[in-house]
Amino acid sequence: MLNTRSLASAALIGLCVFASSAFAQAPGQPAAAADAPAALTLPEIAGLKSDNEKISYMIGLQMANSLGQVKEYVDVPTLTKAIQAGLSGQGRAMTDEQAQAIGMAFGQFMQRKEMARQMELGAKNQAEGDAFLAANKSKAGVRTTESGLQYQVVRAGAGATPTAADTVKVHYRGTLLDGKEFDSSYSRNEPATFPLASVIPGWTEGVALMPVGSKYVFWIPAALAYGQSGAGESIPPNSTLKFEVELLEIVKPEQPAAPAQ
Repeated sequence: MLNTRSLASAALIGLCVFASSAFAQAPGQPAAAADAPAALTLPEIAGLKSDNEKISYMIGLQMANSLGQVKEYVDVPTLTKAIQAGLSGQGRAMTDEQAQAIGMAFGQFMQRKEMARQMELGAKNQAEGDAFLAANKSKAGVRTTESGLQYQVVRAGAGATPTAADTVKVHYRGTLLDGKEFDSSYSRNEPATFPLASVIPGWTEGVALMPVGSKYVFWIPAALAYGQSGAGESIPPNSTLKFEVELLEIVKPEQPAAPAQ
């Protein structure tokens, strides 16, 4: 939940991280003597003469970055007055209790606003995904399972077929319907290994259709992927996903060592 305390904390955290990096000792440099504090040396900045001006400007940038999500609600002159009052302890227009109440109300408002945005975006993505799947299922080579999963065989393998209880090694690339890539083992140049029971339902069902050595393309409806929740910034709510998958191996569990004779 967003409130005035969390906004201030975000700014302070950013400032502390920035400041701590300035105190980091460079590799190979001896520690300064305890009785010889290091002098503050700051770069020349046009329009900022004193060290305090430079430091204050840096703090202001840190605060601005932390307030990015709520900048449309920030009145800069009033914010400046509040900082001045907070630092001097004089001329405060509200008590801590009032600030906390306003912060809680604003946080709840922002939470409701974000939920409404996510619902609207989810409805849009759901409609686009449904329309895409309806058109895609009639294309040559595309098959649709009872659950609504769609797939196309790019290369048929001749190996064994895994079950949902197996662990598999795969190469894959995942994209949204607009072609934006959100994950790829090819980009990492390293296959992924995971239990089929631990992934999204569309993967569990789809990879279990593949003989080892196969390469398939899957189109996974939102209900078989991440649904209304989405997955972070990369996968919006109710996204239909496209995956290219190569099944390289069914990974056998390690056998326990034989007892010593």
